[in-house]
Amino acid sequence: MLRIIILAVVLLIDPALTARAGMSGCSQLSDLSTARLRWAAVRKSRVDPGHSEESCRSYRSNFFEAVTTRQAAAICRDGADRSRTLELLDTEIEAFNDLIATQCSG
Repeated sequence: MLRIIILAVVLLIDPALTARAGMSGCSQLSDLSTARLRWAAVRKSRVDPGHSEESCRSYRSNFFEAVTTRQAAAICRDGADRSRTLELLDTEIEAFNDLIATQCSG
C-alpha cells in the first residue's frame, strides 16, 4: 500500500514524467509498417517439427509485440488514422492468436 501511495505522489509531483512515459510508446508506431512486414514473414515461415517450440516462442513474442503496439496506438493516434491502425493491429493480433492456438496448443 505504501508503494502505491509513493507512486501516486511521484506522479502528481512531476506530470512531465508521465507525459514522457506515455510518449515513449508512441515512438514505436513510426515503425509500424516495418513491424507488419516482419510479422507477416514470421506467420508465413514454415514450422519445422523439430523446432516447433522455437516457432511457438516466436509467435508468442510477436503476439505480445503486436498487443503492446496496439496499446500505444490506442493512446497515441487520433481520428480515422487511429481507427484504421487499430483495425490493422487487431488483424495482426488475431492472426498470431490463431497460430498459437493451432500450432502451439498441445
